[in-house]
Amino acid sequence: MSGIAAAERAEVAAACRELAAAGLLIGTAGNVSVRAGELVAVTATGTVLGEMTAEEVTVVDPDGTVVSGRLAPTSELELHLGVYREFPVGAIVHTHAPHSIAVGLVCDELPVIHYQQLPLGGATPVVPFFPFGTPELAAAVRDSLVDRSAALLSNHGAVTVGATLRQAVEHTELLEWACGIYLDAHAIGTPRALSAAQQDAVRAVIARTAYGTTKPV
Repeated sequence: MSGIAAAERAEVAAACRELAAAGLLIGTAGNVSVRAGELVAVTATGTVLGEMTAEEVTVVDPDGTVVSGRLAPTSELELHLGVYREFPVGAIVHTHAPHSIAVGLVCDELPVIHYQQLPLGGATPVVPFFPFGTPELAAAVRDSLVDRSAALLSNHGAVTVGATLRQAVEHTELLEWACGIYLDAHAIGTPRALSAAQQDAVRAVIARTAYGTTKPV
């Protein structure tokens, strides 16, 4: 397609289909956005995310005014815009992923139980319940993301951010994986969390070895 933020609209639609195929978005529940310069490309409200097309992605300005697209944006638009105003992130993913919901029902935070969670910024906070689409929820999510790339929403779902939409999707997948591990472990005992010192030790190894990146022989 051509027009305003065409590439970003296509990228959002593709991410929605990918997340739905993985069971992390169901039906019309959830929303995805990406920065498009000074604008934001965001899913439209009421659309089936697993069948999302670029034409069903709306483009808004920083105040939320629609500048491109034929459909009204997600009811969580202020959540997305509030995060973009506060942090230099490039993309946001909000899901109703089952493991994330389950942990948010019983915990005040998801502790760091595996070093792979470190890209999320440490323990993942659980935001108190507020109805969807409300200023209170948008503010609570924004405040929870200080020094974090993920938040769980009590009785609701999860929000992740990233420098790119690909990274935000990966953070969503990572958070859901960690929540699943936590639930499995909790079924047989109390999961052991990594201490701050243990987390720092892992960060030191990552920095020294460039862990996670390819290297020539």
